[in-house]
Amino acid sequence: MVRGGLRLILEDQPDIEVVAEAADGAEAVELARRLRPDVCLVDVRMPRLDGIEVTRLLAGPGVPEPLKVVVVTTFDLDEYVYGALRAGAVGFVLKDCGPALLVEAVRAAEAGDALVSPSVTLRLLRHLTTHWTTDPATRLEHPLSNREIEVVQAVARGRTNQEIAAELFISLSTVKTHVSGIQAKLGVRNRVEIAAWAWENRLTERT
Repeated sequence: MVRGGLRLILEDQPDIEVVAEAADGAEAVELARRLRPDVCLVDVRMPRLDGIEVTRLLAGPGVPEPLKVVVVTTFDLDEYVYGALRAGAVGFVLKDCGPALLVEAVRAAEAGDALVSPSVTLRLLRHLTTHWTTDPATRLEHPLSNREIEVVQAVARGRTNQEIAAELFISLSTVKTHVSGIQAKLGVRNRVEIAAWAWENRLTERT
């Protein structure tokens, strides 16, 4: 019933097509690997394989061609959120977040952005920063430029690539280049980890 509801929400969008459904985690992994969808929605609690393990198998460290995974769940417990994102998820939304946020999370993942439900974002970032030991921007082997720091701050505020481009008066392709360069310099895999790094190093407090 839940899968049916999510499918109706997504298929109501002209730019989204649902290509498959899975009744359990093992089936989800098999279908995703075979069909290679642009975005996978994964529940935390599923039979056979839970959502964290499914995410790790599809998008985790060491996966040659990782898929984009958004975790959808009724549970916003810290260990679930942290586990999902460390396993490679690019989004985490609650089932009661409403249709608009669910659709936005799918579109954000497809565009290379990350979206986490607002109700858990602040707590998540505070939790993540206790696990980061990265040196400040100026002490990196390849220091961040002033422009890259501005992009990091925008990412930490939850801005999309389009919003960053508008704020900084640069092109969308330039934003994407900066984000990729930042990830390489920091040794992180996604925008949520960029945001956590910014929080740890107090870059969000700069003016």
